[in-house]
Amino acid sequence: MDILFLLSPGFTDSARDHEGKRYYCPDCAFLEGVLGCCPELRTRLDIRYVDYVDFPRPRREIVQLVGDAHQGCPNLILDPANHRFVDASRFHKAGDRLHATDTRVIVEYLAERDGALVPHF
Repeated sequence: MDILFLLSPGFTDSARDHEGKRYYCPDCAFLEGVLGCCPELRTRLDIRYVDYVDFPRPRREIVQLVGDAHQGCPNLILDPANHRFVDASRFHKAGDRLHATDTRVIVEYLAERDGALVPHF
């Protein structure tokens, strides 16, 4: 099963401000909207929320799967069985895994592979 990592909303970032403002990731929020429009994706993906206070790195669970170079969110890590269905040049490669942090690549893959609604960019 493909794994989709999303940042949970409400995180803080002391590198950006010292007031304790709470943030959300716009790309993760966009994907939450896609999941709302295509609820069947919730049964086809292993969705994991990254809960962090103060936006720390490394994000250990992501790093364990794809290394520290691409630990940002959103991050779709493909099941190796699904590699044959994609143009690997559109994905990052980490060891034997393909993954994407580009929201457009993620939603286009979900439309092609999982039959989700097609984005109209």
